[in-house]
Amino acid sequence: KSKLENEIDYENGYAPLCNLNNLFFVKWSYRRVEDLFNRPVSGLPGAHIDVMMRQGDPMYNIPLKPDGTLKRCLNLGSYNYLGFAENDTKITDDVIATVQKYGTSGCSPRIQTGTTDLHRNLERTVADFVGKEEAIIFSMGYATNSTTIPSLVSKGDLIISDTLNHASIVVGCRSSGASIKVFKHNDPVHLDKVVRDAICEGQPRTHLPWGKILIVVEGIYSMEGEILKLREIIEVKKKYNCYLYVDEAHSIGAIGKTGRGISEYAGVNIDDIDIMMGTFTKSFASVGGYICSHKHIINHLRRTAFSSVDEFSMAPGCGQQVLSVIESLTGRDGTGDGARRLKQLADNVRFFRQGLTKRGFVVIGDDDSPVIPVMVIVPAKMSAFSRLCLERNVAVVIASYPATDLLLSRVRICVSAGHTRKDLEEALDVFTEVGDMCLLRYNKDSQYIITRD
Repeated sequence: KSKLENEIDYENGYAPLCNLNNLFFVKWSYRRVEDLFNRPVSGLPGAHIDVMMRQGDPMYNIPLKPDGTLKRCLNLGSYNYLGFAENDTKITDDVIATVQKYGTSGCSPRIQTGTTDLHRNLERTVADFVGKEEAIIFSMGYATNSTTIPSLVSKGDLIISDTLNHASIVVGCRSSGASIKVFKHNDPVHLDKVVRDAICEGQPRTHLPWGKILIVVEGIYSMEGEILKLREIIEVKKKYNCYLYVDEAHSIGAIGKTGRGISEYAGVNIDDIDIMMGTFTKSFASVGGYICSHKHIINHLRRTAFSSVDEFSMAPGCGQQVLSVIESLTGRDGTGDGARRLKQLADNVRFFRQGLTKRGFVVIGDDDSPVIPVMVIVPAKMSAFSRLCLERNVAVVIASYPATDLLLSRVRICVSAGHTRKDLEEALDVFTEVGDMCLLRYNKDSQYIITRD
């Protein structure tokens, strides 16, 4: 028996507290590569980052512990798409001044005494930036999905969700009490069939019509690097009079000419999207999230969404960070820095993706996505690739089971506007060297990206 199994007191009638079915993966897979995950860092997540080195061997129950040394690495793992996580701009001064004025926390939920003039100003600014009538902000991105979806749908309603939607969406859908159906990833044709069949069949057992149907998708899928086929999804939505909920966690600020996300990128009417959700944790280098929609919907969420009623409000300093970034993106700060960062990010994404493809790596996703997954496929190679990159001062993130299928492990690269062309060229050289050592350059002669059907 494993150590965990011996610790469980079966004889006194206790049921297992942990899921023992997962022990095989934890013991024989995760523990062998535990050093790839949860790597502690020191300092801000800029273009370069200090990785805290660790010693230990979890396979033999010797836990990993920091040994006191730091390794300065090129950062290819953080969601700092526009580079605003750096602390050398006027934005940092604005945040410090806000903390001095409002303090570090509101110490109360929004619906009680946690709302300040800064929060309301941020909500108006976000709604104007996205192009919707009203907005509500939350202090946690994950909770923005998981606590608002149950306020929008309930028993008798139907949610139709993309198979690869984020865990926060999954939790929100399951918590709502509504029925749930899924459609093939980013496949409008299959979505059309699922919606049509659901309308024809009606609710289970009674076959009564659904109260409402909500289609839930993402602007950019963070594990796949794929951009939503928004135009086609909207056609299905309008054809069957469904509601559309779009999660823009990775697309807002990262794509579109002015950084306004998937709607601007796809060139669609913002009114065709009923609920616009996004987070401030990526392009805005802050925390929290938002929902943008019609005023009556937002007012409903203020009264019913768990994060509005019971969760503490966003820290004022974090709110100021978002306000200052939006001022930069819209040019209201008078510097043009936001437009420069958007162009830099787009150039970096194209350069790095094309460089990886020309060197024979299997790269999936869309050309303009700042998330660039490089397929490892063989689980044993992910540990070698990550460790060899770290030895060469390049920090990468490995995405593997259970976040992906067991045999679809990948290196998930996040490119930033903070990266210079020299940074990316050095990273490509390291990837080429390590890719040869790990036999990952599967497609040396191809000049084209291999994408999944």
